[in-house]
Amino acid sequence: MTATTIHTDAVIVGAGPVGLFQAFQLGLQDIRSHIIDALPHIGGQCVELYPDKPIYDIPGIPVCTGRELVAQLQTQVKPFAPSFHLNQEVTAVVHLNDGLISVRTSAQQHFMCKVLVIAAGVGAFQARKLAVEGAPALEGTHLHYRLGDTSRFAGQDVVVLGGEASAVEAALTLTLDAHTKAQKPRSVTLMHRRDVFSAEPALLQAMRDAVANGKLQLQIGQPTALLSNAQQLHAVQVATPDGNTLERPAQHVVAFLGLSPKLGPIANWGLAMERKQLVVNTESFATDVPGIFAVGDINTYPGKKKLIVCGFHEATLAAFGAAAIVHPTRKTLLQYTTTSTELHRLLGIA
Repeated sequence: MTATTIHTDAVIVGAGPVGLFQAFQLGLQDIRSHIIDALPHIGGQCVELYPDKPIYDIPGIPVCTGRELVAQLQTQVKPFAPSFHLNQEVTAVVHLNDGLISVRTSAQQHFMCKVLVIAAGVGAFQARKLAVEGAPALEGTHLHYRLGDTSRFAGQDVVVLGGEASAVEAALTLTLDAHTKAQKPRSVTLMHRRDVFSAEPALLQAMRDAVANGKLQLQIGQPTALLSNAQQLHAVQVATPDGNTLERPAQHVVAFLGLSPKLGPIANWGLAMERKQLVVNTESFATDVPGIFAVGDINTYPGKKKLIVCGFHEATLAAFGAAAIVHPTRKTLLQYTTTSTELHRLLGIA
């Protein structure tokens, strides 16, 4: 153990809707939690895959978008102040002889917890790679899948690939946000296979305005190769819709080509699995390893339905199961938020 080890009652893997509601339900059992997610933001696939599409089957909410649902869940869980650890993946989980669980992440963070709840949805989201000639050798140096520290692009030609909001927002950030000329890229080009972008109207208008003002360049076409000398990128080869091929100067490419879920290290944690899903019991949604629970799309059991509302139910029962471990000498009673003074105290409304 090191000085950087975080000791906590519970760790939740996954900051999507079910992970957020899990933190709320654990809070009602007087269990504080830390939440880890591979994405750089809260919301999981709700925000990543359908942030602005309507959802119609959340109880008591006739319609809301994925983004709105996540915002409401964040508001709901605020009384319990879970700590978020984003942009990192859980790499190792070990159940120790003393009953504690050791959790390590790709950011070299170490947690010791009494219970672990895996709410990882369909797995950790990873960037889809740019599959063109010259791309693999430039990953991490001249080819990036997240914007990261923008100071590295100062005075450089940057090409941003993609047609989603993330690409448009990144291009605008590079174009407009630098405070001094020295911090700005020499040029920023937004490239997509067609002149159709999926983003909120205000964001699209800002992009069009930047193009009209000459601050942002727009290139319609498909990248076919990254051209480099001695591992130094100097241009992107582009196939245009009219059948021509051109070279766009670039020292950096930032590609937003979507995300794909991968099970990742979960398969190596020694948990019983069926068809890449964690086997649980339906009494507490515990796995076959003591202290480890699984809720949401990552688990499987007879009659399983992959619905957000089902994940909420699973998180509720998992919290009762977790309470028996975290508070072994305390009788876990069924209480109602309408009448329980203890729950009101925990919620901060007493």
